[in-house]
Amino acid sequence: MILDLWKSIKREELAPIYLLYGKEAYLIHETKQLILNQLLSEDERDFNFSAYDLEETPIELAIEDAETFPFFGDRKVIFLHNPVFLTAEKSKGKIDHNLARFEAYLGQPAPFTVMVISAPYEKLDERKKLTKELKRRGEVLEAKKLSEHELKSWVQDTAKARGKVFEPDAIEHLLALVGTNMFMISSEVEKLSLYAGEETKINRELVEKLAARSLEQNIFTLIEKVVQRRLDEALRIYYDLLKQNEEPIKILALLAGQFRLIYQVKELSRRGYGQQQIAGLLKTHPFRVKLALGQAGKFTDEELANLMELLAEADYQMKTGGANKSLLIEMLLFKLQK
Repeated sequence: MILDLWKSIKREELAPIYLLYGKEAYLIHETKQLILNQLLSEDERDFNFSAYDLEETPIELAIEDAETFPFFGDRKVIFLHNPVFLTAEKSKGKIDHNLARFEAYLGQPAPFTVMVISAPYEKLDERKKLTKELKRRGEVLEAKKLSEHELKSWVQDTAKARGKVFEPDAIEHLLALVGTNMFMISSEVEKLSLYAGEETKINRELVEKLAARSLEQNIFTLIEKVVQRRLDEALRIYYDLLKQNEEPIKILALLAGQFRLIYQVKELSRRGYGQQQIAGLLKTHPFRVKLALGQAGKFTDEELANLMELLAEADYQMKTGGANKSLLIEMLLFKLQK
């Protein structure tokens, strides 16, 4: 797993070619930074580090750079971004790459260069000879979305690196408030660790006090208040979102999306699908499925069907009518209480 490989990356163990692919941008970003930090000092980077966007630059130019001796120091690092030619997709740009030149380089990479290929795609085209050769010759790291267990373990490891320990319910609450974006979680863990000072444990109360809520999680909490028939608290969250200049149409879209997820999760669960299977089918994070399952049990099928109709009607009025958009959602919240 990519998190384990972070621990093993040392200067003398680095491979000449790395292929990082997958949709978890944080894992790709951190792996690239770790490799860069292991190989080059801040002073060396001005001379021996280069990055190329392969949707704008022919790969043969990057290879020429890779084969040129370092100007200062004894190692070079080159990042290649967006190698769409490794997928089944068509490139949006008009760049012609000399892929035979690239294939030849894979067979005999420069001994003084570490080339890191960053492919932010869920899948690569395994039928292509170049993909097979790259996977055979290079060190391959798949940056896929972490499971709930892996995500919690990573949060705990990140905190331990700062001398802190999360209480179990504090991690659960952090993910519920912040969501599963690893960049955001990392930022919140750093903030909580700094605030905790000499205190080693981070508890739920501290998370509740300091953690920033994403818009999606505010919508989730708003729905929780609707479920609990706490209209005043639901409206307070809504008014706060308006004060933060969130657009009513965006709030409505997220409300509809969350209720749609609840409806789908409820139906798939009834058919016998497990949490991981549902997450795969709906292409969402297992933790979101877990939260939606908790909310799904609080609605009957008839209630959910009625809610979807109300949301569709509000969406239609917002896009076609001249009614006040913020008032439309306010009235919708009143209807959802019934």
